[in-house]
Order: sequence, then C-alpha cells, then structure tokens
Amino acid sequence: MTAISQIVAHIVTADVDHASTGSWIYLGLAGREFSLDTHGVDFSRGADANFRLGEDSNVKYPEYNDPRTPPLSTQDLDHFPVYLRVESAGDRAAWCLEWASVTVDPGTGRSRRYTHPALSGTVGGHRIWLDTGYGKALYLRPVEEDEPRR
Repeated sequence: MTAISQIVAHIVTADVDHASTGSWIYLGLAGREFSLDTHGVDFSRGADANFRLGEDSNVKYPEYNDPRTPPLSTQDLDHFPVYLRVESAGDRAAWCLEWASVTVDPGTGRSRRYTHPALSGTVGGHRIWLDTGYGKALYLRPVEEDEPRR
C-alpha cells in the first residue's frame, strides 16, 4: 500500500459572463471528499488556480483536507471515482468550468493525473456549467501520459 501525500487540483474558471461562483467546490478522490477553498479568489471569472492538499497545502482547514489523515492509499484510486462537485450557495451559485486536472503525488514516479476529455482547456473551447439545474458533478478519468497538459 502506497500512501497519498499530496493532491494538486488545477482548476480554470471560464472567462465568460457569470462564470464565477460563490458556491462550494469539492473534489472527490480515493473515497473521500475535499473542499477546494483557499484564502484567495478561487473561482472568479478567468481564475487559474492550483489547490494543494496534504504536503505543502494551500487550502483552508488543511488539517481536515489532508489525504494523509486518515491515510489514503493509491490503491483506493482504482476503487472510487474522481470528481468535482459544486454545492450551490448564494446568488452566484452557477459555475462555468473551463479546465480541470487533478494530480496525485506530482513529481514522484508514482504520480497519477485525471481530467475530463471534453474539456479542451483552451480559450473558447469546450466548457461545462455546474449548478442545481444543470448537474452538480463532473467525473474525471485517468490521463494517459501522452495526452496534453494545460
């Protein structure tokens, strides 16, 4: 069993009208859910943010959003889905996601990355709106090493 020490979620909010949100955004991975929230402006229009969980954390409440407590295993990645989920809140509940990439243990020989094939990650490309009326979750799949990165 190999314990997960760090998760990095690279999230880009679309640069279109009403894309920003005040809702809560969660990452589901290895059988757990984590809050993606820092002390910055995370999901404003055009925001390009990296959320680090675990080692070198930059999220709020790092002790509660840590894959090391209780320890999660890389084996769990094969048994549970990886997803992003919006929990609608406030008057700016809808969110327009341009790009998402989640990397487990980046920079190690055992890193694994996840994304959604329909999100292009390019300006004017494919994007998805998430909210109560449109669907609240987007599931990600493992990425082959030769697939492009944003």
